[in-house]
This record gives sequence, C-alpha cells and structure tokens, in this order.
Amino acid sequence: MTASSLTFASQGLRRRDIQRWRLRSRLIRALRILLPALIAAIFIGLGVQVVLHTLASGAEPAEAEGPIRLLNPRFVGRDGKGRAFVLTAEAAVRDRRDFQRVILYRPAVSIEEGANSLTRLASAKGVYHEGTRRLVLDGGVRLASPQSAFDTAASVYDTRSGELIGSGPIQGSGSLGEINAKSYGVYEEGGRLVFKGGVRARIDSK
Repeated sequence: MTASSLTFASQGLRRRDIQRWRLRSRLIRALRILLPALIAAIFIGLGVQVVLHTLASGAEPAEAEGPIRLLNPRFVGRDGKGRAFVLTAEAAVRDRRDFQRVILYRPAVSIEEGANSLTRLASAKGVYHEGTRRLVLDGGVRLASPQSAFDTAASVYDTRSGELIGSGPIQGSGSLGEINAKSYGVYEEGGRLVFKGGVRARIDSK
C-alpha cells in the first residue's frame, strides 16, 4: 500500500467521524428541545386533569345534596305566655335558599290553654320561621277547642307573644252559637276570642 492510499483512507475515516459527530450533535440538540417540551406537556396534562377532577368533585355534592327532610317531626316548646305547645307534621323540609324557613306538610299544633284544655290547629301546609318564631298555617285551617270549632283560610301563631291571629273568612260555632267573620284573634291565653270584619252570629238560646 502506498502513502497516497493511506492518506485517502485516513481522510475517509475522518469524514465518517465528522459525519457521526454531526449526527450526534443534531440528535443532542433535538433532544434538548424535545425533552423540555415533553416534560412541559406532561405537567400541563396533569394540571388539566387536576382541574377537571376538582370541578367534577365539586359539582357532584351539589347535585347529590338535597333539602334537609324530616318525617313525622315533633317540636315542643313554650310561647311568650308560658304555655306549652307541641308542633307536629307529616314531613318538614328546610328551605335551601333560607335556612330560617321550615316548610311543613300537614302540620298540627296543640296549645295548652289551662288545666286539661288545649287549642288545636291543623292545616294542609305551613311554614315555621325560626328567626321570628312564627308559625304560618295555610291551605284550610281547622281551629278546635273544647268550647268551639272553626274553619278559616290562614292562621299565624306567634310563639314569642303567644298570640294566635287568623286572616281570611272564618266560620264555625262556639259556646254561644254560630259565627262568621273575616278575621279573628285569640288573646289572654285563649280566654278572649275576637272576631272582626262583617261579623255575623246566630246565638243559640238556652
């Protein structure tokens, strides 16, 4: 082998080495760009998954949550006049928009008027306001006591003052006879029943 052939062989080897070095350099540059981009894409994907999971977990309880509902509730207390009262219902649901309001279905309240004497009110629906401690009965109210029985459109029992007030037409019978009026009020622990507005009465003679 001559010296010229050796020179050509060594130059060919150098060219191949330079080409391999250039390929490695390009590969390293490409990896330096691709690897950070791939890592960033992985972190972005994880972040998106965390956000979606948080939103989904936050939405699920809201859908699962429902109004607080009690079956056959029973509330016992005393009004402002010291009289014991018992409030019952077929069901009670706390208003989700106003937690001070308790919606009652077929409520009934018994108010102690004295020894062995109760005034009882029952209606189709009602609302108890915990803030004002007022019980509003609606949907046809039946008022009954040992001496009388009346039907009226609506009644409000204020447990703070102990007063019972009705609005709307009222009709029924008491110890004296039949009475019709537009409103009524019960005062003095049930000892005074006041009728107002177009009062008509038929007094039974004894």
